[in-house]
Amino acid sequence: MPNPILEMSGISKRFPGVIALEQVNLEIYLNEVIALIGENGAGKSTLMKILGGVIERDAGTIRLDGELIEIHSPSEASRRRIEFIHQELSVLDNLDVAANIFLHREPTNGGFLKLINRRKLYREADALLVKLGLDISSRTPLAKLSLAQQQLVEIARAISAGARILIMDEPTSSLTLTETRRLLDIVRDLKAHEVSIIYISHRLHEVEEIADRVVVLRDGRNVGALVHGEIDHDHMVRMMVGRDLKDFFKPGTGDFSKSTDREWFSVRNLRTLRYPNTAVSFNVGRGEVLGFGGLVGAGRSEVARAIFGIDATTEAQVSLGGEDVPISAPRDAIRKGIYLVPEDRRMCGLIVDFNVRENISLPGMDRYSTAGFISAGRETAAAKQACKTINIKTPSPEMKAANLSGGNQQKVVLAKWLALSPKVLIFDEPTRGIDVGAKSEIYALIRKLAGEGVSVIAISSEMEEVLGISDRIAVMHEGRITGILDRPQFSEEAVMRLATGTGAKVRVEEIAK
Repeated sequence: MPNPILEMSGISKRFPGVIALEQVNLEIYLNEVIALIGENGAGKSTLMKILGGVIERDAGTIRLDGELIEIHSPSEASRRRIEFIHQELSVLDNLDVAANIFLHREPTNGGFLKLINRRKLYREADALLVKLGLDISSRTPLAKLSLAQQQLVEIARAISAGARILIMDEPTSSLTLTETRRLLDIVRDLKAHEVSIIYISHRLHEVEEIADRVVVLRDGRNVGALVHGEIDHDHMVRMMVGRDLKDFFKPGTGDFSKSTDREWFSVRNLRTLRYPNTAVSFNVGRGEVLGFGGLVGAGRSEVARAIFGIDATTEAQVSLGGEDVPISAPRDAIRKGIYLVPEDRRMCGLIVDFNVRENISLPGMDRYSTAGFISAGRETAAAKQACKTINIKTPSPEMKAANLSGGNQQKVVLAKWLALSPKVLIFDEPTRGIDVGAKSEIYALIRKLAGEGVSVIAISSEMEEVLGISDRIAVMHEGRITGILDRPQFSEEAVMRLATGTGAKVRVEEIAK
């Protein structure tokens, strides 16, 4: 074996009341993609923040090319050619692309004033964009770029700084399938040009595809490592959570294949803003989990937003329990017990600067107030009960939502609706960006809600997830439902045929009367 270019040995880190890392070891070799995996709270981000100079370690050593080094700041990590691309992008959308790529490293004309050489700035930035296959001008304001394009700008910044070790934290969590493929190709190209990649992801199929070696952390400690030939999905899951993947999904026992069983919640002739010429119709039974499958951009999230009243729609007829429900704004849906857990929980589901208690009580303030005065005691009692009931891991209901893990933030969004006794609950990408352990808990909560008679709509881009949690699956393609599958028909092939508009060989039930 060659010598590692970087060794982290015996790394430990403690926060008040929490052991984040305990004697963790990590080696990185030249031209290697190493995947660092584990549940939320396993210590992955803490370990990388130590390497990236964001926080200081309490114990342990770091060696670069065999030499003991200290990294006390991100700028010092950059000087060592270690670059960190965080899950929450650190770009400045008020600047153009070139300014973001060369921030604090702008080429100058020399001389006493050191004026920025803009011609050289844009020339070098454009060359980097071409290398990454990004067909835009470096003069483009960053605010006009998609999230995927902004992420490539971050990668261009790291390349321009001469990165030797590149840390990528959940790089594909917000990308489409096509954008993900492009990013993985870029990772391979970087590896071929002597950049070693530390790849953190909860998308284990990507890890299978891209990683040369996998290091697993659990509860702040090394669990083990897998090398090429040993890396497979189920093996990684067992190492991360200590149990088999088959234990995650508990299918329901109801039969929703008969029309009389599935008309509790009905949507007819719904036309979304994105696909105004296509009408969507479907039913959800009481106690049923109706999964929505399809490729990114098929129009599933737009349907959810329209049902909840965020986006305007025309002609739609929504009924619940046989009663018509006119919805022109979210307040109309909320009054009838129809709630949405959105895809982007941080931007649309939470006020991250509010604490857990405030987020849970926010949509139902009348339940916690008398004569217009809020009872903090009633709020706190409800929040504590919610934390206990759905296992929100927080030291206190007074903890800011911003400081919780992704899985626990998702539970807070869910808790605020559970406090209002939902009749219909729509989940848009319920486990996006959270680890497999937290996913298991979310799946159990979805099944528990269905068992209590709640109608659940679950939109998911993960094939395994939509097949595992659903009683029936409605599949969308370009704004229309191409078919609805009953459980005996479930298969990846059946879903993909319908998702790509080629489902002629799959029996498609009548979805509009």
